[in-house]
Amino acid sequence: MADESNKVVAEVRDSFGKGAARKIRAKGKIPAVIYGHGTDPIHVTVPAHQVGLLLRKANAVLDLDIDGTSQLTLVKDVQKDPVLQIIEHLDLIVIRRGEKVQVEVPVHVEGESFSGTIAVLDIPTIKLEVEATHIPERIVIDVTDAEEGTQYHAKDFTLPAGAVLAEDEDLLILNIVVPAAARADEEVAAEAAAAAGAAEESAE
Repeated sequence: MADESNKVVAEVRDSFGKGAARKIRAKGKIPAVIYGHGTDPIHVTVPAHQVGLLLRKANAVLDLDIDGTSQLTLVKDVQKDPVLQIIEHLDLIVIRRGEKVQVEVPVHVEGESFSGTIAVLDIPTIKLEVEATHIPERIVIDVTDAEEGTQYHAKDFTLPAGAVLAEDEDLLILNIVVPAAARADEEVAAEAAAAAGAAEESAE
């Protein structure tokens, strides 16, 4: 959701290429491009520290101030240095208040499943269609006391008001399983018990 904390001053840039990008980053800024809604791409720079903090949230919405004009944008792509993990470039798409967008929202698991089991996320996000300025930070699923073999599909998630599932409703998101190590221990114990029983029978 766009609010005062999302306001970012962006400066239009006219220098391009790797050399120009390095100079921009050396000044504590990030090169970015804004596009969408049939508009011509706008190349800007944004403050690295402030935007880096905002990007801790998935699907961040930035309310850019470009030469005194406000422009709402959704962070579409973040390019990072694979070693240093420094943000090298941002792709931002133009959004309008009230507009619907499709986004991947992180899945958050709460609660403890049945003793001896664990919750395994097959897919860590779920695709939703939501209002651009009201994108949820996460979708929560409670697995309290769920037993082995319990499965959660996309249709099993409770969505926030105004959000619509944009996935196949039968898409498997989460499984409740017994860890392989624990299962192996159970099998060894069962084999040992069976062997002990067989030994007792032969002794009789």
